[in-house]
Amino acid sequence: MYQKIMVPLDGSELAECVLPHVETLAKALGVESVILVRVVEPFSLTPVRGDPEFTEEQVEEIDARSTAVARDYLDRLASRLDYGRVNIKTEVLSGKAAETLADYAAKHGVDLIIMATHGRSGISRWVLGSVADRLLRSSHVPVLMVRAPGCTGHA
Repeated sequence: MYQKIMVPLDGSELAECVLPHVETLAKALGVESVILVRVVEPFSLTPVRGDPEFTEEQVEEIDARSTAVARDYLDRLASRLDYGRVNIKTEVLSGKAAETLADYAAKHGVDLIIMATHGRSGISRWVLGSVADRLLRSSHVPVLMVRAPGCTGHA
């Protein structure tokens, strides 16, 4: 049923708390591949971008550096994982996180998305928003959210 699992990561310890669950499911279900994904928001989409102090070349360099850091993070993480026969892939995407993840999953035949969530509620959820919630609402692919108690990382 599930052959391709996507795991969105933001570089935080909290996001990585989902990995033992991914390993267990991937091995138990005989999953073909797990795709570790990091979305980098282009500098041009940030409010600071309107500052005339930044040239187009500087903006491009900032984006290239952010992408390189994200790729290095995923490559280092993937090299530490051993899911047996499950193929581990990495992908760095550019855009707004929830929308970009939903689009990627739909276009690349992802069967299941597994991600950690802060489990915020009330005003903190309203003020801070939630990539997990937006992804859950916008994705046509099933999303399994794992609340990560005990993790202290911040996404």
